[in-house]
Amino acid sequence: MTIALPADADALENGLIEIARKAGAAMMEIYKTDFDVRSKDDASPVTEADDAAEAVILPGLRALTPDVKIVSEESAAKGDVPDVDGETDFFWLVDPLDGTKEFIKRNGEFTVNIALIAKGQPVLGVVYAPAIEKLYYGDPRGAKLIDGDVTPTITDITVRDMPEDGVVVVGSRSHGDPEAMKAFLGDLPVKELRPAGSSLKLCLVAAGEADLYPRLGPTMEWDIGAGHAVLKAAGGVIENMDGSRFDYGKADFRNPFFIARSPSVPVKYQD
Repeated sequence: MTIALPADADALENGLIEIARKAGAAMMEIYKTDFDVRSKDDASPVTEADDAAEAVILPGLRALTPDVKIVSEESAAKGDVPDVDGETDFFWLVDPLDGTKEFIKRNGEFTVNIALIAKGQPVLGVVYAPAIEKLYYGDPRGAKLIDGDVTPTITDITVRDMPEDGVVVVGSRSHGDPEAMKAFLGDLPVKELRPAGSSLKLCLVAAGEADLYPRLGPTMEWDIGAGHAVLKAAGGVIENMDGSRFDYGKADFRNPFFIARSPSVPVKYQD
C-alpha cells in the first residue's frame, strides 16, 4: 500500500533533521552539567534534558506540519495525548530522549526519536545520537546514515544478507532477560551478542552492522517508531512474535514483544 506523505518529502527530511539536531543540542547542554534525575509515575527516570528536547521538537513539528497530531512521551506522561486512530490517522510519534538510563550513565547511547506514522505504519523517521554525532534517516526513498555534525559523511544504508559465519544479535544494554534470549535464539548460529542502548539497536540492523534484535521485554511505541522507520527504509522488518504485522496507534501505545531483523535471517515464530 502506498501512503502519500502530508508534505514534500525533501522539505520533511530537511525540516525533521533540523529539529532533531536542535533537540540534540539542547540535551547536550544539559549532558555537560550535574543534572537532576526524577522518577515518573511508572518509576522510569526522567531528566530536564527530556523536557528540553521536547520543548524544541513539539513547536518544530507543529510549524512543519500544522495539521498532524503529535504523540510524545513526556507529554503523554502528563496526560496530554491526542486521540489518534491507528487505522486511519497520520501522527507524529516522538521520544525526545530515548535511552534516559544511558544518558544518566553518560555512555553516549541515547537518541532523539521522531517518526511519522500513517495508517498504523511508520513511513519516515529520524534517530539522532548527538553524543556520538550519528543521525539515521529513513523514508520511502531509502535509508541513510549522516555521520558527524560539522563535516558529515552521508552513506546509504541497507540491511545485509545473513553472514555465513553466524548472525550478530543486538540486545538492550539496560534491560533484558539472557535466558529468554537464549531460548528464543535456539540453534540459530550466533557470532556475537552485542549490547546497545536506545533505538540504536534498530539502526545497527538497518546499517548492516547487526542482523537480529529480538525484543523480549516491554517497550512503548515512541521507543521504536523512528528506528522502525529507518529499518523499514533499509529493507528490514519488525514483526510480532507470531510473525504478524507490527502496528502503531494502539490504545495505550504499549508494544508486544517483537522481532526486528534482516529478512534473510530465519526465526521461529511463537504461537
